[in-house]
Amino acid sequence: MASFLFWLSLFFIVYTYIGYPVSLWLLQIFYDKPVRKSYGEELPEVTVVIAAKNEESKIRKRITNLVEQDYPKGKLEIIVVSDGSTDGTVRILQEIEDELKLSPVTFLTIVKQKSLGKPSALNTAVMIAKGTILVFADARQQFTGMAIRELVANFSDPEVGCVSGELEFLDDENSNLKVEMGAYWKYEKKIRKMESQSASVIGATGAIYAIRKNLYKELPAEILLDDVLTPLNVVSQKFRVIFDDSAKAYDAVSANVKGEWKRKVRTLAGNWQLVSEESVLRNAFNNSFIYRLFWHKMARLLVPYCLVSLLISSILADGGVYVIFAGLQIMFYSLAISTHFIAEFRRFSLTKLCYFFCILNLAAMAGFWIWITGKSGNAWKPAAS
Repeated sequence: MASFLFWLSLFFIVYTYIGYPVSLWLLQIFYDKPVRKSYGEELPEVTVVIAAKNEESKIRKRITNLVEQDYPKGKLEIIVVSDGSTDGTVRILQEIEDELKLSPVTFLTIVKQKSLGKPSALNTAVMIAKGTILVFADARQQFTGMAIRELVANFSDPEVGCVSGELEFLDDENSNLKVEMGAYWKYEKKIRKMESQSASVIGATGAIYAIRKNLYKELPAEILLDDVLTPLNVVSQKFRVIFDDSAKAYDAVSANVKGEWKRKVRTLAGNWQLVSEESVLRNAFNNSFIYRLFWHKMARLLVPYCLVSLLISSILADGGVYVIFAGLQIMFYSLAISTHFIAEFRRFSLTKLCYFFCILNLAAMAGFWIWITGKSGNAWKPAAS
């Protein structure tokens, strides 16, 4: 039994991180689906939607960045929903609204005195949006000048219903996670690109994605990951969700493990929440999407338990190969633990990668606990720093 658990756990871990990307690589070779992207003269009306809470230090710069986009000003609408902000966010938004009254850009502010969560804020904005294309953005990041135009160009392909842009992390010398986050994000973006080339991506980048307005479905009030559920809803309507790395947004890397831990636990709790939704699983089955959903989202939630099983079974099983594997795992986890407690170990990329890998998997366990105890909710959290 120990030997069986060992090989089953090892297969699951290896296939999640290596086998699935390889299968996508093969799929894109034999089933490549290029997007018929076109920068036509007749551009559609676009509404940019931002839900914000207590963003007084960032919101003006964010709106300026959107107004300066290389997109026809008369076809650009920006709607910001202040969801129970208690700082100067509303005052700044009202100032911006006054400043843009003579601008061809349409700017609207919706003020909610009581915070009802991001899903409610997005639903409210979409109800009054005039654009046929909705672009979802956060208050923190900045778009490149052509970002909206690049997103919109993909909708010239009638099969495309949602487009995810690319999030790039700025090189921050004050962050002690830039190498690890850079490696992880490169890996994740490669998977998304291969998913896109062969059919559809699982989820979108929350900081920069767009959909056809007529495909938007009202978000449940408690949902955490609108940027995963909304694309899944698009797929359920027989449209593609693609990834376009020419549409970029920039963000800062989390400054430390504590900041990244908070962000990751919340995201993974949201993944647990999603895969427990009967409608999500039903749509995945009906649209032959279950393979991607399982190996991209669900499998990563189960890997931490396979890692525990792998360690225990390698210790209990008889044979030299199991002794070697047990020793390697003990060494790996020892390096990770040492990196947490000994500052000197954080100078080396290898030990930091071991540590970061363990943090991600512990975050998946913490996310499960938050979800199963009903503590996920939809309350706003401070941005990771």
